[in-house]
Amino acid sequence: MIVRIGLRFLVAGRLYSSGEMMQDSSDIAKRVCKIMISCPKLGLDTALDQSGIRVSEDVVEKVLEKFENAGMLAHRFFEWAGKQRHYVHSVRAYHIMIESLAKIRQYEIMWDLVNSMRSKGMLNIETFCIIMRKYARAQKVDEAVYTFNVMKKYDVSPNLAAFNGLLSALCKSKNIRKAQEIFDAMKNQYVPDSKTYSILLEGWGRVPNLPKAREIFKEMVDSGCNPDIVTYGIMVDILCKAGRTDEAVEVVNEMEISGCQPTSFIYSVLVHTYGIENRIEDAIDTFLQMERNGVKPDVAVYNALISAFCKVNKFQNAYKVVEEMDKKGVPPNSRTCNILINGLIGQEDTDEAFKVFRRMTKVCEPDADTYTMMIKMFCERDELEVAMKVWKYMEKKQFAPSMHTFSALINGLCDKGDVSRACVLMEEMMERGIRPGRHTFGKLRKLLLKEGREDVLGFLQEKMNLLVKEPLCD
Repeated sequence: MIVRIGLRFLVAGRLYSSGEMMQDSSDIAKRVCKIMISCPKLGLDTALDQSGIRVSEDVVEKVLEKFENAGMLAHRFFEWAGKQRHYVHSVRAYHIMIESLAKIRQYEIMWDLVNSMRSKGMLNIETFCIIMRKYARAQKVDEAVYTFNVMKKYDVSPNLAAFNGLLSALCKSKNIRKAQEIFDAMKNQYVPDSKTYSILLEGWGRVPNLPKAREIFKEMVDSGCNPDIVTYGIMVDILCKAGRTDEAVEVVNEMEISGCQPTSFIYSVLVHTYGIENRIEDAIDTFLQMERNGVKPDVAVYNALISAFCKVNKFQNAYKVVEEMDKKGVPPNSRTCNILINGLIGQEDTDEAFKVFRRMTKVCEPDADTYTMMIKMFCERDELEVAMKVWKYMEKKQFAPSMHTFSALINGLCDKGDVSRACVLMEEMMERGIRPGRHTFGKLRKLLLKEGREDVLGFLQEKMNLLVKEPLCD
């Protein structure tokens, strides 16, 4: 069987190589993805070698993006590509790989890549900003700060962009107090700009702490740093989230009077907030006002309006907005699809949700949330085979499932008592370097013990232990 597979790839590779120059990077990337999905982990290098494929920077970047949720599988391809003749990894390929590894907490391998970049003189500020973001997102605050402090050792001088990157990473992970502490200690070393203050402003808005946000805004103005359109947008967002929608509208009016035209983002925030407050008429009026002011709606504004209609169960109106998007040349995205599906599932109209899924997949690519919602929905409807069809469709589209997508199907299989298929999926999940959540692993563990399959549990536990290791840094 192995020989046949090898010959198949070899023959295909030879045929392919003869006309390779006629292939664009997307076609080559799709071919690589097909091999990666269909080939066993241990035979991947051989299959890729025998395919005759010649990789380029563009091809490698496309493949790594496709497998961003499958860090270890992506890393195996990354390592293979790095050994090919006449090819050198781009900075972007390294960055995509670093993000992918950090997502699954493979920090030791991540820092190996950083050292590799240093040896080639490829490190830059963005490399460290990516790592800071990922550490902060994993609530590893000390490691995020360590990354900023260690930059000099890697011959990269920290500047205001790096300082802003650290503050942004901390604020977005709800560690605003740590960010404020660092800002107060180092603001004389790195002179803050409007972006610095906007980051802190947004951070306090996330807590939320409106008085502190106002204090930062005042400090910004007092320091001689004028608010820009981004700062105003953040202030509008903070006020809306604090339930001060009318006050947010006043800020928008002040902007217009001062000649600062509100952006589509600001209008989308207002439309979204009115939707949450069930003020559908105000949401519509704001959308129309935006168009009268000459601001072209983007997909975010349309999504906010669709969400507002879904909130009040006016799905026909929501569909009309999607039609309007098509007329205006604004293509829907996965978020559009997810808003509609989530609203319909909330109304227990699962048949219509499935119809929307099938229609929307013809005009936009589903994301991990889309597949997770659909698989979970069919599992809850006790239609496990349909859930499996969605999974197979996802694989056909060469979409790498996230941890939540895996968990949705594994949980569904466990609830149905289908332990064998649940184990296969659990193993595949860990083979891709994705660590299962405690709830999902615990549910499968309980079933295996109940059936007396301690040997299988031990096998899965060993694989789990390999993924748990999280070295700090280098």
